[in-house]
Amino acid sequence: MKKIMFICTGNICRSAMAHGLMEKKVKELGLDIEVFSSGLYAEDGERATDYAISAMEEYGVDLKKHRATNTRKSKIREMDLILCATEAHKNMLLEIYPDIKDKIYTMKEYVGEQEKNIKDPWGYGLETYKKCANEIYNCVIKIIDKEKDIR
Repeated sequence: MKKIMFICTGNICRSAMAHGLMEKKVKELGLDIEVFSSGLYAEDGERATDYAISAMEEYGVDLKKHRATNTRKSKIREMDLILCATEAHKNMLLEIYPDIKDKIYTMKEYVGEQEKNIKDPWGYGLETYKKCANEIYNCVIKIIDKEKDIR
């Protein structure tokens, strides 16, 4: 089973949404992929933001039970693929975990997009979260297509 982890800052917005969306699609398609997420500065056990929860409801994803995990307390070394929200996250991971550098990308980089970053919606309103969720959804669809092609 392939293991994929999404990374952002607090694991309460971007990586939480990516985790929820990817998990839903993996289940729908019956893919042999296990999905994880964490945040470089996450407070373990913190809930997803209300706006992240609301934005995900439009995709049929329930983030109410999501709890943040700090990357340093995660099973990051066991992952087959690590997808970051931004280049800054990627660069930080490369510094902390140089031995797994071949597994680390930004979400957008992995799917071949020019712009590498997904902006942080934290502190903004629901519309910003919805825009961010749509960006992540588009990446997740491309990630799944790429994973199906690899098999």
